[in-house]
Amino acid sequence: MELFGNAKVVRLRSHHEKYLLAEEDQDMVSQDRNGSSKRAKWTVEFIPSSSSSPTQIRFKSCYNSYLTASSIPFLLGMTGKKVLQTRPRNLDSSVEWEPIREGFQVKLKTRYGNFLRANGGVPPWRNSVTHDVPHRSATQDWVLWDVDVVGICDHGVEESAMGSDSCSLSERPSHLEKLESSDLFIYSPPKDDGRTIYYHIADNYGDTDDSGEAVSFIFKGSGVEELTQKLEEEAGVEDIIVCTRSPLNGNLYPLRLHLPPNNAIMHVILVKSSSK
Repeated sequence: MELFGNAKVVRLRSHHEKYLLAEEDQDMVSQDRNGSSKRAKWTVEFIPSSSSSPTQIRFKSCYNSYLTASSIPFLLGMTGKKVLQTRPRNLDSSVEWEPIREGFQVKLKTRYGNFLRANGGVPPWRNSVTHDVPHRSATQDWVLWDVDVVGICDHGVEESAMGSDSCSLSERPSHLEKLESSDLFIYSPPKDDGRTIYYHIADNYGDTDDSGEAVSFIFKGSGVEELTQKLEEEAGVEDIIVCTRSPLNGNLYPLRLHLPPNNAIMHVILVKSSSK
């Protein structure tokens, strides 16, 4: 219970710096960088339990649907299951999440041992949300979430923060955005804006399909090794060499020493170490 303190409304931010979002179809959930959307705000419902039992929480979207760990495979043959918005007639364990603190972040565990996971990589994985147990070291952080508290359980402000309809969250008092209380789970300090990284994945011969749109993300590190690790997480691949293409002859050259200064935008090619 102490992890979320007096939280009434929260935003959940993934390892990819994207927010858990309730899709407008009122069925699916995804990730998006627009944390100001009302669809990124989730009402917290604490489930009564004994002092010896782990805390269980429900998250309700602005459509009054619950964040649900379904039994539907995200892709056939893969271990991840879909996370949906549902309105079950009876609130069962599929809408219950156990918060497990990891430093200044939290894991959200289902009753069956899976964790809410923000996926990265290429479509259809990119921006998807599943519940799963990460087996690769490169994806361990995908089940970690930052909690931004945007409304608290206070009899004087709860009604004005929530309104008569949970979809009116954007009209909450502005001072709630600046709450910094030891009763809340986490204070999110301002972060460096970082640089935009665009990347293509090369085939086994080092060739790329430049006709397709490059995938991009925000990188806030400063070293080549750190960038390589982040690209492995984002693309869902391992053992890669990060390269840039020479504007003079079109050849690929590995990044070795430093990144360009001043957070300059970068275009890189991911080449597997085993490529010919």
